[in-house]
Amino acid sequence: MPKKIGSLIQRLKKSGFVDRGGKGSHRNFKHPSGAKITISGSPGHDAKKYQEREVEKVIREVKA
Repeated sequence: MPKKIGSLIQRLKKSGFVDRGGKGSHRNFKHPSGAKITISGSPGHDAKKYQEREVEKVIREVKA
């Protein structure tokens, strides 16, 4: 079962990303290290596989 967009957003925030807002269903997140990621979709919707991969990748990059 796919993760929800809301859980991806929570993981980003726990990793130090700050929600910078966005237009419509898009949210832009920025980490103090300079890493950026945009997540689209409503928090209750299922996340796409590529979104889950991108979130995992950017979290790994900032922890390295």
